[in-house]
Order: sequence, then C-alpha cells, then structure tokens
Amino acid sequence: MSERPVVTRFAPSPTGALHIGGARTALFNWLYARGRGGKFLLRIEDTDKARSTDENRQAILDGLTWLGLDWDGAPTSQAANADRHAEVALQMLADGTAYKCFSTQDEIEAFREEARANKTSTLFRSPWRDVPEADHPDAPYVIRVKAPREGSVTLHDEVQGHVTYQNDQLDDMVLLRSDGSPVYMLAVVVDDHDMGVTHVVRGDDHLANAFRQNLIYDAMGWDKPVLAHIPLIFGPDGKKLSKRHGATGAAEYQAMGYPAAGMRNYLTRLGWSHGDDEFFTDAQARDWFDLDGIGKSPARFDTKKLENLCGQHIAAADDAALLHELEDYLAATDQPALTSPQRDGMLKAMPSLKERSKTFPELLDKAHFVLTSRPIVPDEKAAKALDDVHKGILAELTPQLQTGSWARDDLEGIVGALAEAHDTKLGKLAGPLRAVLAGRAVSPSVFDMMLVLGRDETIARIKDATG
Repeated sequence: MSERPVVTRFAPSPTGALHIGGARTALFNWLYARGRGGKFLLRIEDTDKARSTDENRQAILDGLTWLGLDWDGAPTSQAANADRHAEVALQMLADGTAYKCFSTQDEIEAFREEARANKTSTLFRSPWRDVPEADHPDAPYVIRVKAPREGSVTLHDEVQGHVTYQNDQLDDMVLLRSDGSPVYMLAVVVDDHDMGVTHVVRGDDHLANAFRQNLIYDAMGWDKPVLAHIPLIFGPDGKKLSKRHGATGAAEYQAMGYPAAGMRNYLTRLGWSHGDDEFFTDAQARDWFDLDGIGKSPARFDTKKLENLCGQHIAAADDAALLHELEDYLAATDQPALTSPQRDGMLKAMPSLKERSKTFPELLDKAHFVLTSRPIVPDEKAAKALDDVHKGILAELTPQLQTGSWARDDLEGIVGALAEAHDTKLGKLAGPLRAVLAGRAVSPSVFDMMLVLGRDETIARIKDATG
C-alpha cells in the first residue's frame, strides 16, 4: 500500500453549498496528494436525486476553484456509475457474501416497534439470511450484505488510532434497493476502489460508516485505503459550526472579501499543526502537511485569527496577483469592474494599500483616493479637519509642490517646513491633507497618496479644496 502512488478524493454531495468544513476536508486531501506527487480527484455524490441540483454542483466547483484547489481529470458523477455499483452487489450475491431479503418495510417497522416496547435492540435481523433460493417467494426483495454476527473488528485510523467495533452492532446493510438502485454505502466503496483511492480523508462523522463499508472491501477481497477521520469544526461556543455562528459556506467568505491564500492557511491550521507555525505559504503547507499532524479534538473557528492571517497574506502577496484576485472579488460580488486608469492607480498604490488590510473591502476602502475622481467631496469626519485656517495653510503648498522634486523625502521636507512656518507639527496637517486628497479621515500616508496621484493630480485636488 505504501508504495502505491497516492490518490485522494473529495466527494461532496450537491444538496447544498460548499460548507467550510467540506472545504477544509478538500484542502487536507489536496495538500496530502500534492505534497507527494499524487492525484487529487473530485467525485460528486449525486445519488440523492431529489435534493441534488446543478446549481449546487456548480457552487461546489466554484468554491474549490476560488480556494485554488485544482483536481485531476474531470469531476465524476456517482449517479452515473449506478450500473457498476449494482454489478458489485450482484457479484456479492453470487459469492454468498450477500443475500436476498423479502421483508417488507411494514414488517421491519413492526419488529422495531416491538423491540422498542420490549426495550431490546432495534437492529433488524432478517429472517431471510439463510433461506435457500428454492424457498424464495416471487416478490420484491432487497440485497443485503452478510455481516458477521460475532467477534469484533479493529480498523486503524491515522487520526483516531485503533478503533474497535463489535460485530453484533452491525446490521446486514442493504446494498441494492428493491427497485435495483444501489445505496450510498455501496456506491462509495465501489467508486473509491475503481478510482484507485489510496487514502480516504474525511470527517469523523463518517467513522461508523467505515466499519459498514469495510464489509464490502472484505467481501470483494479489495485492497483497503488508509483511513483518516478528522474532527469536525466547532464554533466559538464549542458546538458544531452552523448558521447560528454566522457564515458557514465557502462562497460567503469569498463574498466577504477574504483572500484565498489566507483562507487556505487558516483552514490548514484549523485542526492541524506543524510546531508553532501559524503563517505559512502554500509551498510550505504542501511540504509539511501530514496526517499525523491532525489533532483528535474538534477545532474552533476563530474569525479574528482568520482575519489576522488574511492580513499577513495580503501584505505578503505579489501586487499584480493581488490586483487580479481583487478583480475576481469584484466580479463575484457583482460590483463594477475597475477602469483601466483605476487598475493602473491600484497597482501603483498597492504597496501602501496592502499594509494592514485584512480583507478586500478594507483594501478598497483605503484605495478610495485612487478610485474616486475630482472634485473630491470629504465625508463628515474629514470635513471637520478642513477648516478655513487649514485651507489657507494648504493653499501655500501649491507653488512649492509645483517646483519641488517629486520624491518622498522632498515632499516630507516641503510639508514639514510649511508646518514649522505656521508653528505647528507635520502631523497636524495630515488630517486636512487626507480630506483634500482622499476625502476621508483615514487613508494611507499622505505622502504615499501624493506619490501615487502624481504632481498634477495632487495639486489639482488641493486647488479644488482651497480655491
């Protein structure tokens, strides 16, 4: 098993949006495969025809694409493989590891009602398990697996360790329904085997399923994948992450403007650790990620930690790449696209914009001075700093800015000298200058804005405000 090329898979159900927990599961599978030169496959488990929709399927693909989790080959459909699933069930029937059960739903429910009344096990034991074919009625039937009735089975899990299950707690699981359609439990095993999956990394809510699915592997004599059942994600209150905690879908975090690199970093760190490392690159994550670094306890989603990491990734990002992702964010949230001059200004301003911006909305807010156009209308807070006295002082800047060198040190010298001439501090002129250049009380450094805007635009904005 260890010598086989690594193949992992993510198998979401298109019955809803891509949950952040599912996104982390996909990420763990992607990291494990990519870090070992293996394959990461995508299978859409669409057997629930009543709830599966094309819209949800596309949302899952879009969410994975936003996160930067590329998959190998085309996504496969579980429903499209139903004939193959049925073929395996019929093979098990022929081999004697499965049997026909003619018990009706009414009979099964009557048994369970009696068991509940008697306070005995409601685990259904079919009376048809050992009935010979010759004695079978001409009636609808399901195909059930023959589960062992005695002893126990122990499975090794890379996260949970050795886990033991008593066989008397296993039922003879249905493989094929009476209409010939396969059940999910069978489909998962057949697909994983046929796709060559070597490692099944999924939420620990599937741990009990592993023992039922193990029956099929044993019956077919197939190689078993390495198992790794990861704890679920909890909210700050220690309960399973849900809508009551706020956003839970990957698309929601994209719409809130979190950069994908920061989201990948945070989700990787959520339940997995590599020493004390908090901030790391994709390359480091691929090199470091291993199953033994996954903790057994549920991780708690912490928005402040997410924002902190996202801020670090924005600050460290390549300017052009960050601008490209910003434009993707605008498109995803149906906001107007940047004009060519705005793009040029954003790229020029990016070194000053990305410092201390944790999300794209924050970055865009700081970029207001680039995105807006004359005449600049100060907001209420900025306007308070632009009184008549300061307008008069700023008016004196115009001739000096027209002749001075357009370098940061020189600009600081010009403004500093003006402040000193009026017996004030340079910082006291920052507020009025922000109001004039950006129309905001909070903005990048006034000198960063001057350098980005250029001499002509800077002087024009000052003249507009000072008359």
